[in-house]
Amino acid sequence: MLTIDFRKLQIKRGMRVLDAGCGAGRHLCEAYKNYGADVVGVDLNWDDLCKTRSMLHLVKREDTGNWITARADVTALPFASECFDVVICSEVLEHVPDNVGAVEELVRVLKPGGDIVVSVPRYLPERICWVLSEAYHNEPGGHIRIYKRNEIKGLLEDAGTRCWSIRYKHSLHSPYWWLKCAVGHKNDEFPLVKAYRRFLEWDIIKGPPFTKALDKMLNPLIAKSVVLYLKKGY
Repeated sequence: MLTIDFRKLQIKRGMRVLDAGCGAGRHLCEAYKNYGADVVGVDLNWDDLCKTRSMLHLVKREDTGNWITARADVTALPFASECFDVVICSEVLEHVPDNVGAVEELVRVLKPGGDIVVSVPRYLPERICWVLSEAYHNEPGGHIRIYKRNEIKGLLEDAGTRCWSIRYKHSLHSPYWWLKCAVGHKNDEFPLVKAYRRFLEWDIIKGPPFTKALDKMLNPLIAKSVVLYLKKGY
């Protein structure tokens, strides 16, 4: 399930793409497999990096580019300034205590005129999760803040970028997380949680027109994520 819409980016073969906080590699593999980019993924979670490496090995072809993964902190990226054409940071900044430092690093390693794409949980759906469950946002490594749209936009633009598009994604996932928070956010065996999860998995795999239309209709209201597309420089 992709949060970033790669069709909005002008990624070409041989371009360098950084996914900061790559997780299990969903966006990294998309840029690598379908766009021929040279990709770099960093994360602090070793298990996620191992999953990313496995996925990149599976999708590698003769015409794909190069890839590197590394354990690194988004607030201290081990790269030279202005070395990436595109920087992606999806569902990360809500976890990072020094979010200002993280944003400065993301912009530092991006080439002038390059695109940076950042997604964070949307304010209202996330606020509902916090109200329903203290444990949801108090566990180690969990969400430590909720961004309003203009707040995250201002943070990124203050670091030297210009926002050119804002989109909302994954409205059908918001009720799933509300349900989880209501019954215990780690209670994956609760019958309604299991049923809803099966529905989401079916929707991701099959992608029927009805659920696509429903998701599009609900995104302005209850989208789980807000996605900002920005360029470095003015």
